[in-house]
Amino acid sequence: MSYANQSQSNNTVGLQYMGFLELVLFSTMTSMPCCVFLLINGTMLFTLRSKIVFRETSRYILLFNLLFADTVQMTLGQLLFILNAFRIRLTYPVCGVFTMLAYFTNAIPPLTLVVMSLERYVAVCYPLRHSTIVTIRKTTVAIIMVWGFSSLNILTHVILLLDFKFEDLESLTMKDNCARENMRLGSMSDLYDKLYVYFLFVSAGVAILCSYIGVSIAARSASTDKASARKGRNTLLLHMVQLGLSLSSTIHNPLHLALSKVLDKKIFVRIQIVLYVCVIIFPSCLSSLIYGIRDQTIRPILIYNLCCQWKCALSLSVVPVKAKSSMHITS
Repeated sequence: MSYANQSQSNNTVGLQYMGFLELVLFSTMTSMPCCVFLLINGTMLFTLRSKIVFRETSRYILLFNLLFADTVQMTLGQLLFILNAFRIRLTYPVCGVFTMLAYFTNAIPPLTLVVMSLERYVAVCYPLRHSTIVTIRKTTVAIIMVWGFSSLNILTHVILLLDFKFEDLESLTMKDNCARENMRLGSMSDLYDKLYVYFLFVSAGVAILCSYIGVSIAARSASTDKASARKGRNTLLLHMVQLGLSLSSTIHNPLHLALSKVLDKKIFVRIQIVLYVCVIIFPSCLSSLIYGIRDQTIRPILIYNLCCQWKCALSLSVVPVKAKSSMHITS
C-alpha cells in the first residue's frame, strides 16, 4: 500500500494538466469502480459475520481478516486520490497518520495468504488431525501475530521518522500531495522499504509454493482424497495469483516512470488512470470475487445480500419520484 500510496500521488500530479470538468470526469471514473468494489467487499464482510458457520470456521475467519485489510487499503487509497486530485493539502502529522496506516495494512494481505495456504496444506495432508491442529484459538493467535508483525513495521517507520527535521519547516501544511516520497524520510527509509517489501513477498511466495508442492505430493498418495487435493491445489494457485497482484502495486511506479518518458502528458494521464484502477483498485477486490463466486457456502448468501442491497437502493430511488409525482397531482 505504500507503493499504492505513491502511485496515487503520481496520478494526481498528472491530473494537474487537466481542466476542471475533465478532472471531475476522471475522478468520477476512478470513484465509480471503487465504490462498486467497496460495496462488494462490504457485503462480503457482512456475509462472513452473518452466519455462525463463518464465524467458527478458521478459513472464513482468515478470509474476513484478508478482506478487512483490502477494504481499508482501498478506502484509504481512494480517499487520498480524491484529496490529492482536488489539491487539498494536508498537514504533515495528518499525512503521517495516513502513511503509517498504509504501511500497517500493506503487510496484512500477503501474511494472511501465507496462513491460509498453511491451513489448506493441513486440511489436505492431515485431514484427520485438521480439527485439532487448526482451531479457532490458534487461528486467532495467527491473526494477532500477523497484526503484530505489521505493527513492528510501523514502529520501525516511527523510529526512522525521528530523523525528520520539523524545525526546518516553514509551516506544518504540506506544499505537495500527501505521499510517502513527500514526507522527506531520507535514504535510510527508502532502503528499509525496499528490503522489507522484498523480504515480505519472497517469504510469502516461498511459503505458498512449498504448501502447493506439499499438497501436490500428497495428491499422489492413495490415502489422500483426490477431490480435496485438487481443490487444495487450485486454492493455493489462487493464493499465488493474489500474492502476485498484491506485488503488482510495486511494479506500478517503474511502469509509470517509463510511460511518462515516451507518451504525451494528456495521453499518459488517461493511461495512468486505467492503470490505477486495474493495478491498485481491482486487486483489492479480487478476494471477494474469487471466494464469493467459487465457495459454494458463501455464494448463495452473498448473492442474496447483494440482491437485497440492490432492491433497497431501487426502493430508495423510487420513493422520491413517487413523492414528487403525488405533490404535482395535489398541486
